[in-house]
Amino acid sequence: MDTLSYKTISVNKETAKKEWVVIDATDQVVGRLCSKVAKILRGKYKPSFTPHADCGDNVIIINAEKVVFTGKKETEKLYTRYTGYPGGQRFNTPAQLRLRADGAEKIIRHAVKGMLPKGILGRSLQNNLYIYNGAEHKQQAQQPKVIDINKLK
Repeated sequence: MDTLSYKTISVNKETAKKEWVVIDATDQVVGRLCSKVAKILRGKYKPSFTPHADCGDNVIIINAEKVVFTGKKETEKLYTRYTGYPGGQRFNTPAQLRLRADGAEKIIRHAVKGMLPKGILGRSLQNNLYIYNGAEHKQQAQQPKVIDINKLK
């Protein structure tokens, strides 16, 4: 038996084959969409997945304002932030956040951030996510491929 062919291949930053993918978020449920996006960012759909390295793809989400929540989460879910001053805790619902110009982006970023690893690797993976409210994006030069998020598990 040739044991050299069974060696585990560990991918590092230089040898990772990163691609650019576009995901259309129209009528997608926020949590389900973001869990698949986090897996793509992490590289878990690739056979060369390495837990300690950035081997995932760069993800572009378009039509972010068209994501939906199930049930009553649109009006009852609360996002908490803190201003840094005493008594400065602020609460917003997704409906209130959507009124802001970058509200849909904040909703998706918050969900994806919670699904990525905590620490240096997770913070660097967040830089590979690009979110746009409309159907147009600025990464045309990278020639991203469009994937159907519903086909992924």
